[in-house]
Amino acid sequence: METQEGAELCFPQMSNSSCVKPTYSFSKLLLLKVTLSFISVVTVVLNLLVIISVSHYRQLHTPTNVLLFSLAVSDILVGLLTMPGEIIRNTGCWFLGDLMCSLFNYASFIISSSSVGDMVLISIDRYVAICDPLNYPTRVTENRVKACVCVCWLCSVLYSIIFVKDDLSGPGSYNSCYGECVIVIDHITGTVDVILTFIAPVCVIVVLYMKVFVVAVSQARAMRSHVTAIKLQLSVTRTRRSELKAARNLGVLMVVFLMCFIPYYCVSLAEASLLNSTTASLVYFLFCFNSTLNPIIYTLFYPWFRKAVRFIVTLQILQPGSCQAKIL
Repeated sequence: METQEGAELCFPQMSNSSCVKPTYSFSKLLLLKVTLSFISVVTVVLNLLVIISVSHYRQLHTPTNVLLFSLAVSDILVGLLTMPGEIIRNTGCWFLGDLMCSLFNYASFIISSSSVGDMVLISIDRYVAICDPLNYPTRVTENRVKACVCVCWLCSVLYSIIFVKDDLSGPGSYNSCYGECVIVIDHITGTVDVILTFIAPVCVIVVLYMKVFVVAVSQARAMRSHVTAIKLQLSVTRTRRSELKAARNLGVLMVVFLMCFIPYYCVSLAEASLLNSTTASLVYFLFCFNSTLNPIIYTLFYPWFRKAVRFIVTLQILQPGSCQAKIL
């Protein structure tokens, strides 16, 4: 944060231990707060539409959409909690107290790790759908996916305690002055975190999608070279085309996620001095901005989402039996 000599203190009554308020020009501060607040509101609204759509319309109760629902929950929490907290932390003083700072850090770890877990589950889902399509309906059921999602969130809650257990037992112990909200992670814990939430997930996602891509290309060639009029084979062909399209759409989701995800961890692996710089703040907001981009991707590539949003906006969702409406 930018500071200047003679700047105001966060807590003037604690002149010896208070942090100095970050000094921005009025226009710069206004632009930052308005822009980031707008992105936060858009993130909440768009992901709320995804949650309502998937949960309300029965046609959308599929294993893949359960995973998208879980991802949307992570994304909406980013808009509701992570982004506002980061706006406060990066554009002013932390006035919410040390305990709220610790809880905010804990929630941020849970949300980010659950998002990573959802992405891994989505890549596994597409791998089975494309590489083992005959067994997909029996191997990947809605109940099994829901169980996996619950395990993912539970693991995120337990895993995140590793980073904040000391901070929760002694809130504010890492702060150098009043009005600051930071958390310090030791080298060993940080290395484990990088392996478990960066290197391992990225390797799994890339390897599975490379296999999906190879199989998808071979299936696409087979469908182009074998045209038949038999009804059953046509049905299989349509199913494969549908799965290939879903794989392509979710592939875009994966690529965007990695583009927002990798810079954050690259900066995290850099020197500690860089982590306190403007660059660190920018890449972290880029990581959060992925939660805004996800529902935009749904809008661009999923006709069912556009149709569901139209039903919600025009209040057709309030009509009796609307959950049975044809969305697909």
